[in-house]
Order: sequence, then structure tokens, then C-alpha cells
Amino acid sequence: MDNTEATRRLHTKKQTLDDAYAAPANFLEIDVINPITHGVAKKRYTDYEVRMRTNLPVFKIKESSVRRRYSDFEWLRSELERDSKIVVPPLPGKAIKRQLPFRNDDGIYDEDFIEDRRKALEGFVNKIAGHPLAQNERCLHMFLQEPIIDKNYVPGKIRPN
Repeated sequence: MDNTEATRRLHTKKQTLDDAYAAPANFLEIDVINPITHGVAKKRYTDYEVRMRTNLPVFKIKESSVRRRYSDFEWLRSELERDSKIVVPPLPGKAIKRQLPFRNDDGIYDEDFIEDRRKALEGFVNKIAGHPLAQNERCLHMFLQEPIIDKNYVPGKIRPN
């Protein structure tokens, strides 16, 4: 083979408008948004909207929105650690110091803290959901799509139809 053969440009197919504006091959977008603090005194807690959009075949529901609190993220992490082969990233800390009395701010209900935690939870759930093995875990599907997490569920894999 001579040099002109080796360096000749490959003939590429021109991209059509349909190609340019087609849906991306595979996508999974998860946003943790709209924190709301509920209750008063010791019964106070903050939850977040977990909104998902995807076209991955393993997810039967392509768009969902559920509300989750920090303990739900802890549940997801412990379920994945127990049952899956993936290395689960750490959650943002429990913020024990922020729960001490006599603070000059609202502790774990301070807006800046809630925003920092929201970003960290969003990073956490996106890392997990981006992992191909985690995408088959029933606990992730429940966490992202079921209005109420059934903590007595049977762990296992999701089989796409």
C-alpha cells in the first residue's frame, strides 16, 4: 500500500438535519431541586425533588419526579453497598455540628447549607445512576421513580423487556 492510500481521507457521510436534531443515543438526566423544609422543632426535615428524564431501555418510566429526604439517599446507598458489585460514592456528611443548639444560623435548615447539600446529593445520585451495573438495581429504580419507597421490597435486578 502506498502512502497516498494510507493518508487518503475517509469518505464521511454528510450529517442531515434529522441526524443533527435527533435525540441523543442514550441519556439519563437527574436533577435534585426544589428543597422544602417541613414541620417544626424536632419534627422538622427538608426534602428534595428528584426529577429524572431518560431514554435508557432499562427504565420503563421515561420521566419521573419524586420527593426524597436525606434518609432516603442513605437508604439507597446502603442497599447498593449490600447488594451490588459497585463501589458506592460517599454521601455528603450527616452535619452533626450543624444540629447543635445555640447557633447563629438555622443549622441544617440554613439556606446555604441546604443548597450545598442539594448539590452534593445531586452529584451523588448522578454518579450512581451513571453506573451501568447500578442502572439494573431495583432499589435505584424505586428511589428514582416510586412515590413511596417500599423498604420491604425484594432486592434484585431489573430485567428490561
